[in-house]
Amino acid sequence: MSTGADRAGKPVTSLADEATDAPLAGEGGWMTDGRTVTGASGRAADRAAVRAFRPRRTVPAVVVAALLTVLGAVVAAETVSALAGRPLRWVAIDRLLIWAATTPWNDPLFLLGTALVTLIGLALVATALVPGRPRFVPVHTGDADLIIGMRRKSFARALAHAAEGVPGVHSARASVHGHTASVTATTSGWDRERFGEAVRAMVLSRLAALNPVEPYQVKVNVRERK
Repeated sequence: MSTGADRAGKPVTSLADEATDAPLAGEGGWMTDGRTVTGASGRAADRAAVRAFRPRRTVPAVVVAALLTVLGAVVAAETVSALAGRPLRWVAIDRLLIWAATTPWNDPLFLLGTALVTLIGLALVATALVPGRPRFVPVHTGDADLIIGMRRKSFARALAHAAEGVPGVHSARASVHGHTASVTATTSGWDRERFGEAVRAMVLSRLAALNPVEPYQVKVNVRERK
């Protein structure tokens, strides 16, 4: 463990060496009473927590369902009314059929409409498949029936408070984007590289204590106070 000296000449302990021994959050299973536990139950609990806090695609699903319902109702009404001999003609089917029969495949208008419909379909598929930004950060519990999550702002604030616990830090702020935690610490009178290692070690220690389900990378930016 390396040591340094503060302004008063007293030895201070570097936190950089402790970071090498601290487990990365989200690796090695879940923790309880300082011990890391792995197993099928722990993995099942992690999957349950991730699913519980996964954003629901409610708005896109409602929009698509409403459009399909309206389209299906119009087609059904036109079909039934035509079979009954009294077509409603809400849609100009005859003109559409004539246009489809007389329009070549390489017609610019036809190609534009096809591209538009394809893009809309791909956008809907991407919306359904790509996970959204969760509002909570799931943490390990080891019990599939016990699901705990932290608000992303609270999670980031906890990391910022950890950085502020390093001697010499005047203030710190943190943000979480995806699986990356970015911490900006403001200080003065310290070696920039060594101070960044100390802040990183403290943040990693807090991550290990919070024990989130998914791993997070830590990026540290040190600013000099003016």
